[in-house]
Amino acid sequence: MSRRTLNLGILAHVDAGKTTLTERLLYEAGVIDAVGSVDHGTTQTDSLALERERGITIKAAVVSFQIGDVTVNLIDTPGHPDFIAEVERVLSVLDGAVLVISAVEGVQPQTHLLMRALRRLRVPTLLFVNKIDRTGADDVRVLQAIAERLTPAAVPLGRPYGLGTRDAGFEARVDGDELAAALAENDDDLLAAYVDGDGVPAGRLQEALADQTARSLVYPVLFGAALTGAGVEPLTAAIAALLPAGEGDADAPVSGSVFKVERGTGGEKVAYVRMFAGTVSVRDRLCFGDGAEGKVTAVGVLDHGAARQAKSVSAGEIGKLWGLAEIRIGDAIGDAPPRNGQVHQFAPPTLETVVEPLDPDESAALRLALTQLAEQDPLIDVRQGSRQELSVSLYGDVQKEVIEATLEREYGIAVSFREVTPIYVERPLATGEAVEVLHADTNPYNATIGLRVEPARPGTGTEFRVEVGPLVMPLFVYKGKESFEEHMGGYVRDALREGRYGWRVTDCVVALARCAYSIPDGPPSRRGPPSTAADFRKLTPLVLRQALEAAGTVVCEPVHRFRLDAPAATLGQVLPALVRHQAVPEPPTVEGSAAVVEGDVPAACVQKLRLELPHVTGGEGSLETAFDRYEPVTGAPPKRE
Repeated sequence: MSRRTLNLGILAHVDAGKTTLTERLLYEAGVIDAVGSVDHGTTQTDSLALERERGITIKAAVVSFQIGDVTVNLIDTPGHPDFIAEVERVLSVLDGAVLVISAVEGVQPQTHLLMRALRRLRVPTLLFVNKIDRTGADDVRVLQAIAERLTPAAVPLGRPYGLGTRDAGFEARVDGDELAAALAENDDDLLAAYVDGDGVPAGRLQEALADQTARSLVYPVLFGAALTGAGVEPLTAAIAALLPAGEGDADAPVSGSVFKVERGTGGEKVAYVRMFAGTVSVRDRLCFGDGAEGKVTAVGVLDHGAARQAKSVSAGEIGKLWGLAEIRIGDAIGDAPPRNGQVHQFAPPTLETVVEPLDPDESAALRLALTQLAEQDPLIDVRQGSRQELSVSLYGDVQKEVIEATLEREYGIAVSFREVTPIYVERPLATGEAVEVLHADTNPYNATIGLRVEPARPGTGTEFRVEVGPLVMPLFVYKGKESFEEHMGGYVRDALREGRYGWRVTDCVVALARCAYSIPDGPPSRRGPPSTAADFRKLTPLVLRQALEAAGTVVCEPVHRFRLDAPAATLGQVLPALVRHQAVPEPPTVEGSAAVVEGDVPAACVQKLRLELPHVTGGEGSLETAFDRYEPVTGAPPKRE
């Protein structure tokens, strides 16, 4: 019997029951003898001491099990928004996903963000509505929220019963006409058979359901309770039948992507790689990242809940590689794997703070420790200012607390943090151009570069274009037109990390409008010392800075979307508190004794609002926030050192 490999992600808003579902799937597959408890710190995938203590997933964990002829590499991801970067790194290596939704809380802010990314990347996804045994579970309300806020293409594969009781369960039975009507929207032949009224055979419906799920045209919905096991068997069957297994040619050139890096017991780097093509064996020399090379000293593959040593890892599989000392998260192994959609699916961190050792003599050790933590999470973006201060980027206070605890527990360094401040961005106000000409008195480098900066639509990020022909490109330096464009794009993006006020410049288009180089023998460019890659690399930020000065930039602050649940009787205190913290609330929704207020709030004010919330709600308020957009600041633009 041939075996297939499915790389499956489990995603959810925090506390929706994602890790409990992972435990139940492992238990049903015979990988573990008992279902672990998140509250008691006994789960299989939350292996870090901090995860067990806090009852949350911090790092993505991979574990393997079998469903018939399908080998499932299950990746349990964090649900807390402070660790969304872990989720982003996993998305690019998935064949399919299960998005867990609470039957009580319904569609929450993180649920919406995750589903939006899954749809954008066209990752085949099952929706599992968990906690149907809990008081307040409501299948009708949740299905309506899924249709309105996640996708209108949700297709229930049965109905729950006994909601809100320990006897709650799920009947996996689908009305053939309802399913045919849903699938016919994407299949003209099926529509014709359905309209003829003779009925569509069950086998054909199942084939169409699997095909449309694999193409992300429909999203099957199942219900259950991971804690009791209700509905998990139908979910397991749906995972094997509806989600497509990984594909790839094991004999093709090597192509893979590193989505996780950790340190082994001896301090060595261990890279988790999803193989898209080819085979990597022990003692192979690999090219990865930006031209780095290394020799694989050991390979691990996932097998029945654990990793075991192996001779090789092949296309479609996830493996652990030792020996690649310079490897980083996000590096391509061999040929670059196919990218589906945007590089970044979620917003980068919007906060930053300075980290200081309590013992000044440990400054060097702190720098090394933070550098190693950045290997596992590059978005913490360790920076050293002119006063030798070390700062890190953050998504929120929980992440900060985890960094603090990790530094003390794993590195023995006690630290303190200064006040957390927002990370602003800059956007061009107009079009600006600048040029530095080869051999001009103002140009110390052997290159001509002309750049034009134009504003782009908010939220689109940065785009680099080349508007010059190959005859004026220094192809003898970069070994080809594509390589030159790639390197110049990298130089531009590096230079955009600091704008006129010191913040990252985004939402712009940068075009290379002029270019020339120098060779010793003259034409086609100026005679003189030969141009080098360093000339173009060093000149790019100088020209780009001039172009930004000509364009002008505006500093923008991060704004979060919030949802506040509170007793209706406290609205008289809640609404003024929101205004005090610069929030812009919408009219509240009141149902009985409960009220919901949604709106916008500056990222800089979220933590202060969160601290005041217990006082104005009698301890019964709940605040959820998620980054939404950047807005121009009012008053004097803040500057970054």
